[in-house]
Amino acid sequence: MRNHIIANLIIIVICVGAFSTGAVGADITLESLKLQIETLQKQVEQLEKAQLQAQQQQAQEKQVQVAAPVVEPRQVSPSKAMDTPEKTNNTISAYATMRPTFGYIDEDGDSFYDVRDALSRAGIRATNEFMPGWTAELHGEWSIDMANSGDFGKARKAYAAVASPYGRVGIGKDRPPQYLLIAEYVDIFNHANSPFAYDAESVFFVDNMLTYRLQTGKFSWLAAGQFDGGSGSDDADLVNLGVGFDHGEFHGAISYLVEDSLASEVITGEDEVWAASLAHGFANGLYLAAAYQERTYKRDLISQDRDGHTIDLAAAYPLGEQFKVKLGYFEFDDGYGQLISRKFDGYNTTLEWLPDENLRFHIEYLYRDMVYFDDFSSWVVGFRYDFAKDWRF
Repeated sequence: MRNHIIANLIIIVICVGAFSTGAVGADITLESLKLQIETLQKQVEQLEKAQLQAQQQQAQEKQVQVAAPVVEPRQVSPSKAMDTPEKTNNTISAYATMRPTFGYIDEDGDSFYDVRDALSRAGIRATNEFMPGWTAELHGEWSIDMANSGDFGKARKAYAAVASPYGRVGIGKDRPPQYLLIAEYVDIFNHANSPFAYDAESVFFVDNMLTYRLQTGKFSWLAAGQFDGGSGSDDADLVNLGVGFDHGEFHGAISYLVEDSLASEVITGEDEVWAASLAHGFANGLYLAAAYQERTYKRDLISQDRDGHTIDLAAAYPLGEQFKVKLGYFEFDDGYGQLISRKFDGYNTTLEWLPDENLRFHIEYLYRDMVYFDDFSSWVVGFRYDFAKDWRF
């Protein structure tokens, strides 16, 4: 192609030269023609070079569009992979919550100001998924008494557990089914004695306990037994069974509990409790919950048998994005007669300000109407600050 172009250019130049010679009679020598041919040849070479570069660039762009370069994965030998596995199945959580309160208290016929504590505490929890579907867990939680010397160390939880596709088994001090299924849903107030009727004689934590939990769809099956060989019965000192149903914002549960009644380490009978709870959260933020316990006090002396009950009702409703109002009603009956009965009912009203997820300020009014003893009332302001940190490795 290049020679063809040069030949054509030479012919054109010769013709132009001949035409010019005939027309104007100019004296064009052979040397001047050579010069023009060399100049034209250089220009042709430059054009061909530019055209070749453009073709190469287009070819590279098409190659990139058709197939991007593939990076081969780095091969690791099986023996090396077994020696240094990358495990990310361990978790550790550390947390604390400080809940001081200050209030004006009217109690047992006396009125005073007091700094108290609304169950401040700190804890640590760790898990290890040692095989698919199987997880080991440890959990320790201790109270912080801000009302007095800031004492630290009274255990609330101290247990180890293993969860599997067949259920979760735990050993140690933990929440019993009675609290998890019944009381927890009305325990929404910023007070150490909440829920107020349940608090009078019911269980919040149980030590020396063996627990079992199984989740089947929307049902939770819970069982627990307390085995303290140094106190009470030689077998189980407490047995607690229950089942809960949860669907969306709805919760319903029933439970049964029986425990030894002790007086100076001597078994005097047993307490039997049937309980039920209902709770529901609505789309507008309204929350309603109720818990009921029917308690039978069975004593070895028949004349001392009695029946009692507890009722706790709770409601909460948001006021805008940062405020919430809570209301509660409670009723307790221990079944005793007039002289020694601690029977009461009462109500609680609370206004909360929640400026952040882990901060809560509140003002609370609590009134307890004692049927046979002095009434109780309090105006309290409180502050709650929660902290939590999780690690996974």
